[in-house]
Amino acid sequence: MQLTFLGTASAQPSSTRSHSSLALRLGGDVWLFDCGEGTQRQLQRSVVKMGRIEKIFITHLHGDHVFGVAPLLAGILNGAGGTADGEEDPREFLDVNNPVLEIYGPLGTRSYVRSSFTHTYTLLSCPYVVHELRMPGDPKTGDFTNVRRHRAESPSGRNIQQVDGVWKDIFQNDTVSVSAAPIFHSVPCIGYVVNEPTIPGKIDPKKYIPELRRTGTPMSVMSQLQQGGSVELSDGTVLHGPARRPGRKLVILGDTHDPSPIEPLALDADLLVHEATNAHLPDVDDRTKATDTFESIEARTKSRGHSTPQMAGAFAKRIRAKQLVLNHFSSKYAGDDDVNRDSKAIMDTIGGLAAEVYGKEVICARDLMSVTISVPPET
Repeated sequence: MQLTFLGTASAQPSSTRSHSSLALRLGGDVWLFDCGEGTQRQLQRSVVKMGRIEKIFITHLHGDHVFGVAPLLAGILNGAGGTADGEEDPREFLDVNNPVLEIYGPLGTRSYVRSSFTHTYTLLSCPYVVHELRMPGDPKTGDFTNVRRHRAESPSGRNIQQVDGVWKDIFQNDTVSVSAAPIFHSVPCIGYVVNEPTIPGKIDPKKYIPELRRTGTPMSVMSQLQQGGSVELSDGTVLHGPARRPGRKLVILGDTHDPSPIEPLALDADLLVHEATNAHLPDVDDRTKATDTFESIEARTKSRGHSTPQMAGAFAKRIRAKQLVLNHFSSKYAGDDDVNRDSKAIMDTIGGLAAEVYGKEVICARDLMSVTISVPPET
């Protein structure tokens, strides 16, 4: 598991921060979380391969989180305008039953993507599908748009209903699952939890191979032991494989001033990505007004549906997150802290404010930074 922050800005981009987008690499696959304007260009500058993208998870429909979806899909799925003079275009006759790219998001995601392609006359060479996570007050059925389904859109898109206030296992395979929950912002917003199932413990061959040889047991049973199973030998001896270990858990929040609804899903996360849009920085930021206080900055930040570093640190502590990465910064906080002393002073202070509450070191994300979520060591 490796996260690459493609864009870390809030609202408006700057010369050092692009609009919100985050890429999660799972082996050879790539999943995006949000896709702000400029994401396609950021991908070309990053270590992430655009052609590997299989899923896009949208937290909410503010423009700084979705304005890059249509251009990115057009790039991945070979999108272009039609042909002139009535020439036949094979993209008009797609088999949409096996979509190559899935999009998850709140009500309106399907309408937004569909309208973007329809009104720009964009044809795609491969199909996509949109699944909407419906809030309790949303319509349970329908597409929430009068625009006809696009030629490349699969009709298999689901409208996923909450159960007990969350969307459990909206995606699941043998190696990973994704669940989600609403979080509080100024518009409907979603946080996502990526869970890895239990993983095999570390096996010591010296503990097993002599016993297998002694009893003439095929070495192929090592694979069963590796998975934590047990094997009975011909003399009645039972070998037990190492206990399986908990898998990794990654929590990615959208914009929020209160993510408490996702707390039960987020407990004991290996890594939490939490926004920290604004901070009170009187000692390092000369733009701080004399009338500003910690309390006034926090109140103003909350009123716009956002968080301060201290709020992020408090939530990370509450869910017992092993690591906290701050994201989604106001454009006034430059993202060149790796080369600019003044920027570093500001970002170090922002990280420090969160760390004071969280009790551990905090990372402040900048564009194109990658963070690896390692398998936890055996205890």
